[in-house]
Amino acid sequence: MRASLLASLPCMMAEPTAFRWLCLQESLLLAPNTVEAYARGVDDWLHFCHQNEVNLTEVSRETLALYVRYLNLTRHLAASSLRHRITIVRLYCDYLREDGLITLNPVMRGSWRPGGGGRRGLIQAQRRLPWIPNDLDWESLLIAARQATIRNRFMLALAYDCALRREELCSVATGDIDPSRRLLTVRAETTKTKRGRIVPYSVVTGELYYLWLAERRQLSTSRGPLFLSYSCRNRTEPITRWTWSKIVRSLALQAGLPQLSTHTFRHLCLTDLARANWDIHEIATFAGHQSIQSTLLYIHLSARDLTEKFKAGMASIHAHRLNHLKEGNTDGNEN
Repeated sequence: MRASLLASLPCMMAEPTAFRWLCLQESLLLAPNTVEAYARGVDDWLHFCHQNEVNLTEVSRETLALYVRYLNLTRHLAASSLRHRITIVRLYCDYLREDGLITLNPVMRGSWRPGGGGRRGLIQAQRRLPWIPNDLDWESLLIAARQATIRNRFMLALAYDCALRREELCSVATGDIDPSRRLLTVRAETTKTKRGRIVPYSVVTGELYYLWLAERRQLSTSRGPLFLSYSCRNRTEPITRWTWSKIVRSLALQAGLPQLSTHTFRHLCLTDLARANWDIHEIATFAGHQSIQSTLLYIHLSARDLTEKFKAGMASIHAHRLNHLKEGNTDGNEN
């Protein structure tokens, strides 16, 4: 873990069990982003316990309820963020229980059974559809992107074409691209699910790739990370995910699309594959998802898309099934 991160987490550093738990997560090769999120979540939980003079071995469900209330009133977190914070506390308490420091984990674990009858978790899940751009929004983004550097345009095209997560995009290496077949290898160690995959990209993205290679050779001729920094301070260093977020944010504001994020390209690509009548299992393979349910969360067909599909495939069937309703009693009398 970064020294700067540890210095900003005094409560976690003061609690030996929390530091050991974080080191264990890092040793288990969890993604750096995940370890950092765990560290910040545990530090916040320990800070709350310290403020309320709660001993870690005496935490109860009432304490958890007060923590949820505290997060809701002071941080105004969405339900998904609240669930994430409570999950971190649950995992940490699991570690304390395994070490024999507590007898029961106070965080109620949700369960699900086929046919229903499962137990709901502490925070109920809410599934909100994320925003994706329509055709006019996308055109506005492309107009703004025309003024961007070759590197940034290529990154945008590759992010959309291959439905890449931010970490996957910034981790692409020179050897991951096969220009002869226009294929990108997404290495397992760079993915969230640790599942590697090979995905195609378009002709336009291939042309931008060659333009970027010509520019990259002026920065560095060595193999390794594909995307390098232009800045004087970090010249030729691999581009970071934070830099890419800033680039996308700048383009989004120029295009008048403040809702746009680095993950929007992934949502849009997978939705477009569904519009192109790809099978759900094919889309899941393309995205690198372990579960079909994860893929379904990424597919956001608009009302217009659904109306067109209805007209194309179901209108005649529904008309046949409902036709007899028109032939019912017309004299206004009921039997």
